[in-house]
Amino acid sequence: MRERAFVERRQDGWERLESLLGRADRSLRSLTPDELQEMALLYRSATSDLAAAQSRSYSSDLRAYLNRLTARGYVYVHGVSARGGWSNVATFFAATFPREVRRSGRIIVATTALFVAAWIVSYWLVAAKPSNVYALLPAQEIPVVTKSLHDSNFGFDRAYAPAMSSLIITNNIKVAAIAFAGGMSLGIVTLWAILNNGLMLGGMGALFASKGFGTDFWATIAPHGVIELTSIQIAGAAGLLLAQAILAPGRLRRIDALKANARRAGVLMTGVAGLLVVAGTIEGFVSPQRTSELFRFGVGALTALLLIAYFAFGGREVKAPRAPSHPDTHPTALA
Repeated sequence: MRERAFVERRQDGWERLESLLGRADRSLRSLTPDELQEMALLYRSATSDLAAAQSRSYSSDLRAYLNRLTARGYVYVHGVSARGGWSNVATFFAATFPREVRRSGRIIVATTALFVAAWIVSYWLVAAKPSNVYALLPAQEIPVVTKSLHDSNFGFDRAYAPAMSSLIITNNIKVAAIAFAGGMSLGIVTLWAILNNGLMLGGMGALFASKGFGTDFWATIAPHGVIELTSIQIAGAAGLLLAQAILAPGRLRRIDALKANARRAGVLMTGVAGLLVVAGTIEGFVSPQRTSELFRFGVGALTALLLIAYFAFGGREVKAPRAPSHPDTHPTALA
């Protein structure tokens, strides 16, 4: 093959690899997992092109260009492959998880809307007539309210806080796992889990309010509740992603759609597990402290602001001025 034809055929791939490497130079986190995989494939293709250029004795300019291109690619492709442990964990929570939350925003909003609707209806019904709580919630879940939620839930010796925290984390992850796995029931179990959580929160809040402990109820939940409840909604969204792949696979075969959505759901659930560890730690060590209601509401507001900022900005590409191209490294000057 003549050199000019070789360059014309392969040039688009080289330019795309240059573009990805340029972004990686500015911030490797700006690349999505799919783009990282694409960069690795383009790098391997470029190394094959370099070998072909050398074996066919193409011009020294072309060989030098491909040498530079593959050398730049080697640093990132093999560097990314070699990274592991805490580096991968940090990248996941700093970029991969918040990006997937934004990508799945609509379905998360849908689960949240169902949860909030159930919460409001349940609160209204029980506030109007406290005995309605028995129609909405399982009898074994309804306490006899004689004292505040804080005194009811956190009367344990503070020395047992680590054990309580572990128990809380395990229970919360179990609830999230049910909401997620319920996606394989065409979403029916997932929707019920979200609905049930909303009914529980609204009904219990109204029940404690009817006994004069309403403000304490919400203040007790606030420090850990924002993260915990958000995590449950994300887990529900992960379950509905599975259901969506089965019910509405689009142009894909159902098995292919399920594989694709399962990968996305896996990212969401891994992130949810991390969030629930944080929420459980707060619930085990911070929520039990006898602090003022204002302080507890303040902690809840702070966690809400941090969570919003995390999901809004985590993993976003930082725009940087584009570096001027150099004629001696551009493939169009090589043919």
